[in-house]
Amino acid sequence: MSKEERVALAIKNVVSKMMDRVLENVLYKNPFEKEVHRANKPLYAALVPDEIFKGSHFERRFVTPFGGVWEKLAQVVAIEAHGNCSMGHSVNGIVGSESLRRIQEVLNKLEHNKKGELKIKPDWETELKYIQEGGGNPIPVSVTCDVFIHNETTNIKYAFELKGPLPNSDQTKVSKEKMFKLLAMNPKQVDFAYYALPYNPYGKKEEYKWTFPLRWFNMQSDSSVLIGNEFWELIGGKGTYNNFIKEVNLLGATYRERIYREFLEMEPPLDFEEVILK
Repeated sequence: MSKEERVALAIKNVVSKMMDRVLENVLYKNPFEKEVHRANKPLYAALVPDEIFKGSHFERRFVTPFGGVWEKLAQVVAIEAHGNCSMGHSVNGIVGSESLRRIQEVLNKLEHNKKGELKIKPDWETELKYIQEGGGNPIPVSVTCDVFIHNETTNIKYAFELKGPLPNSDQTKVSKEKMFKLLAMNPKQVDFAYYALPYNPYGKKEEYKWTFPLRWFNMQSDSSVLIGNEFWELIGGKGTYNNFIKEVNLLGATYRERIYREFLEMEPPLDFEEVILK
C-alpha cells in the first residue's frame, strides 16, 4: 500500500468512526422524542414543525464531536509523512521577561485602540522580531500545542494551533499568544509555529473574510497562517488536501443517505449524492 493510500485510509477511518458514533447517539442512545419536545416546549411545537427541531437535535450532537476530529485527522496524516505527531503536546522552555512583556503589549495594542489613533493592523514578522529582541530575565514557560510534529528525518519541530474554519476572537488571541511564547523560547524549542484552519469556507485564501481572526492576524499574508490546502500539504505532502476532499465526499453520500432514511425517516432527494466539498 502506497503512502497516499495509507493516508486516504486513515482519513476514512477517522471520519467513519466519528459519524458512526454520532448515528449511534442520535438513533439509539439519545433519539429525538417528539412527545418530550412537545411537553417541554409547547409554544415552539405549536408554531414550528417537529422536523425543524429534530434537525437541531442532530446538529448539536454532530458539531461537538466533530471539533476534535480535525486534530485526529491531522495526527494520522502527519504520522505517515513525518513519523511523529502528537495532540495536546506541552513544550517547556525559557522566555525572557521583557519578551513576555512585549507579547502582552502587542496583543493589547491589537485589541484596544487608543482614542483618535488609527487601528493597528497585525503584522506577524514585525511583531515577532520585536518580541524576540526583548530578552530579559529568564522565565520558565510551558505551552500546550493543539498539534505537534517532530520530523524524525529532518529533526524539524512544528507546533500548530488548529482551529475550526470560523474561529472566535478569544480563541485566536490565545493561539497567537501561545505562538509568540513558543518562538520566543531561548534556547529554541520549536522551529515553526502556525495558526492553521483546516478548511476555507470562502474558497481562496485571499477571499477569507471571517471577521474575528482578522483582528489578530493578517489572514492573507502572515507567514504564520495556514488555511486549507496549505496546512494539509505541509503536514502530509503534496496531494493530501485533495485526498481529504475526495474521502469526505465519498463518505458523505453514504452517511447522508443513512441520515435521511434512518434519522429523518424520509426518502433522500434525487441530488443527495451531489459532491458538496470542493
